[in-house]
Amino acid sequence: MSSVMNALSYQHFPIYAIMVLFLGAFLIVVFGGNRTARNILALLSITASLAFILALVKPVMWDGEIIAYWMGGRVPAGGYAIGIALEVDALSLFFALLVSVAVFVSGVYSIQYMRHDDNEREYYTLFLMLGGGVMGLVLSGDLFNMFIMVEILTFAAVALTAFRNTAKGALEAAFKYLVVGSIGSTCILVGTSMLYAQAHTLNLAQLAQVIPGNLNTATKVAFALLFVGFGTKAFIVPFHPLAADAHGAAPASISVMISGVLTKSGIYGIIRLTYFLFQTMNLGTMQFLLVFIGSLSMFVCVTMALAQHDFKRLLAFHSISQIGYVLTAVGLCTALGVSAGLYHAMNHTLFKGLLFLAAGAVLHETGTTDLGKLGGLSKKMPYTTVLFLIGAFSISGIPPFNGFASKWMIYQATYQKAVESGNIGFLLVTIIALVTSVLTLASFVKVSQSVFFGQLPRELENVKEVPFGMRFAMAIFALLCVLTGLFPNLVTTYITEPAARAVFSVAQYIGAMGFDASGVAAETAVSFAHVGVWEPISWLLILCIALLSVTIVAVASKYDRVSQCSGEAVDSKYELFYGGEAQEFSQVGGGDLFWGFKHNWRGYFDVMHRLHSGVVNDYALWAVVDLALVLLFSLIVL
Repeated sequence: MSSVMNALSYQHFPIYAIMVLFLGAFLIVVFGGNRTARNILALLSITASLAFILALVKPVMWDGEIIAYWMGGRVPAGGYAIGIALEVDALSLFFALLVSVAVFVSGVYSIQYMRHDDNEREYYTLFLMLGGGVMGLVLSGDLFNMFIMVEILTFAAVALTAFRNTAKGALEAAFKYLVVGSIGSTCILVGTSMLYAQAHTLNLAQLAQVIPGNLNTATKVAFALLFVGFGTKAFIVPFHPLAADAHGAAPASISVMISGVLTKSGIYGIIRLTYFLFQTMNLGTMQFLLVFIGSLSMFVCVTMALAQHDFKRLLAFHSISQIGYVLTAVGLCTALGVSAGLYHAMNHTLFKGLLFLAAGAVLHETGTTDLGKLGGLSKKMPYTTVLFLIGAFSISGIPPFNGFASKWMIYQATYQKAVESGNIGFLLVTIIALVTSVLTLASFVKVSQSVFFGQLPRELENVKEVPFGMRFAMAIFALLCVLTGLFPNLVTTYITEPAARAVFSVAQYIGAMGFDASGVAAETAVSFAHVGVWEPISWLLILCIALLSVTIVAVASKYDRVSQCSGEAVDSKYELFYGGEAQEFSQVGGGDLFWGFKHNWRGYFDVMHRLHSGVVNDYALWAVVDLALVLLFSLIVL
């Protein structure tokens, strides 16, 4: 009886949350020939994993406990750790929550979305392996085990990117992902090996105890390798083209996983690397590195999104733009900044998951994601339209949706950092974040016009709403977007602030594994004070952003090219009334809505076009150049 009670202890839940996903993948291989059995096994696996993670919220996130779970033996105190360990603090649990929710909703959506595809058994096997790999990475307390999980999730993601191998560009996208992803994985492996050679341990807590006081050339090189390796998983600049290719080719349910889960694994790795293992975030130069890359990712990717003509590729660039917000906020190294960054990471999982599922619904019913071939779908797919608009309002930072709350906190955090540090550069970051938000809103005006409003093409007359199961999955994300926007104080108090506090609790993390943390600086008092989300100044700021957005639309529309309809007769219900003038129907296509903006910025977009060649050799070269720059940075600065 006692052994049964011990097995049901929440101390075992982290390993259960990981293994139930891998077990589900194995059982689907064995018994998944029957569709009903396959669906039941997949739903049971993802539901159980979510339940185990939710059960840890109170003891870990609210009560502040850190779970140290050893799966092997270990030597007495003072020696080196032997065996694989899981260590779950509020930070790792926060990311595990994002993973479990995204896996659950995406799995529910897949039941009907993938039912017409061949090889469903292989799909669910890879799907659960991908989820298990990311879950294992964020809960691991061992650096080499993190590498193993990176390998599992990378190759599962590559296979799922190529899953619909008859789709245009699927195999090419998977190959690019494989090449650059392998470069990233190799960097993590070599960096891990170099740290092991220096510290003779792979345990994260013990590495955090040993490394900061022993920074030499080898450990600095290891830092550069690990940073670039995790950067490839987050798809931050210069690895952002991979996200566009992978999202465009993969099924929508996998796009949710890549956007909402894989990118967060990279951000999690960067946080563990900079705040815990090397403890270098007190350096202004390290803060500059994260904020610079984050700001660059924000701006470059949002402008790339404006230039896209494919629904999913546009969303992919927006995904990395929003990850730029997260990295920027985390790079501020302030309690408010980290809390705001984590809040936006959570919101990104929700609203970007919703948008990709909406894009999948459009593809499911129309067979295309080409903005030039869509339009007027609100007449045929009203539920999908409403759910899409919730996601669009959320990512654009429109109140009362969640994107507004987290972006507003990021604006405050960057401005506060500028005031406290006296560095005008952080004020520039605030402006970049605001401009990015304006361009995001403008981009989704374009998408809404191109896909859901305007003229309905005749070939889409028979389109209908997607099945209930797909709408239900989208509705879960939509509801969470609304709730996390309406109650920001609850979100910050019970979710993001405990996780942010854990980021600054390095000594507690080390001590929880039984190692001496006396040499680590004690946790300083952290303050999350900020202007309330619903304060009048917030609404004044949003009004300014809205006015800027309207100005951009108005100016851009001045230069729009008018697409004349063909000579064939137009149904009278689509005719426009001009008060006695000759009736001519003109439809502003998705590619033309911001033609004026793109024309005025044609020099910039020409450069971007040349840089984004689509050649895998160029992307690999970018990875090498990025590694060289980060290596030079670490050798000089650390």
